[in-house]
Amino acid sequence: MKGALRTAAILVLAVLIMSGGICCKQKEQDKAKYRIAVIPKGTTHVFWQSIHRGALDAGKETGAEIFWNGPEREGDREKQIQIVEDFVTRKVSGIVLAPNDSKALVPTVEKVATSGIPCVIIDSAIETEKYVSFVATDNYQGGVLAAKRMGEILGGSGKVIVIKYAPGSASTVARENGFADTIAKEFPGIKIVDSKYGLDTVETTLQATEDLLTKNTEVDGLFACNESTATGALRALQISGRVGKVKMVGFDAGALCIEALRKGDIDSLVVQNPYKMGYDGVKTVVEKLQGKEVPRRIDTGVKLITKDNIDTPEIQALLK
Repeated sequence: MKGALRTAAILVLAVLIMSGGICCKQKEQDKAKYRIAVIPKGTTHVFWQSIHRGALDAGKETGAEIFWNGPEREGDREKQIQIVEDFVTRKVSGIVLAPNDSKALVPTVEKVATSGIPCVIIDSAIETEKYVSFVATDNYQGGVLAAKRMGEILGGSGKVIVIKYAPGSASTVARENGFADTIAKEFPGIKIVDSKYGLDTVETTLQATEDLLTKNTEVDGLFACNESTATGALRALQISGRVGKVKMVGFDAGALCIEALRKGDIDSLVVQNPYKMGYDGVKTVVEKLQGKEVPRRIDTGVKLITKDNIDTPEIQALLK
């Protein structure tokens, strides 16, 4: 009788242990229920590293596993398309994408939608409606802020050059348009005398800016529309000895540009919130997967930073 009771107790204990193991495994599976791919335009610049951090933090909060992969160089459309298609093949739960080109990525994003994978677009717009939500800066408004600052520091008159980024990049094109439209409407005494694409590296922007400065010897202002163009343009001004003589308004908060802002080599920077883009991008995908209603458009904000306000709590929180 005692032997039978002992055997029964052992069996009950074994069942409890197995049940506990199953529960633990189930909890682990629930925790990793969502597998989210986050695909930036590139992986080199600080801007994308901030997006990565936001995505990881959102993943921790929601229990989603984050897969981070993008082209090494911004502008590599073919590589980005390949990365997206690979994640579709791997059947991830959702995708957060910053498209390198507003047109070239359209068939790929529509393929994602057809496969039943929710896709949130961040940073830069795309010319299709087959996505869940668009999480980004109001880039046109960012260009407006830059133009208003340029008008202020030039006293409403002067000659300006613009360092553009690349054709097809919806975010930077919107900034360029916001800048040009506002200068034309509000500051008739300021003329945009020349512009050139800096493309995706600091080195290519340095060369483009040097070309413009050589061609246009009498320039009062310069607008550069993203991190790589701002850094390259800054270097060109430093090399040519025209820092301070040419008033520069840049875009994004790269370390070199922040340092130059404090020194007075750059007048001001229009700064986005890339951390919030990564964070909200992942959270929005997860909410969609949970069956919740999500906003079609989420504005992550934009601020003008100057030497006077860089150390305020609001701006420091944004930069960190």
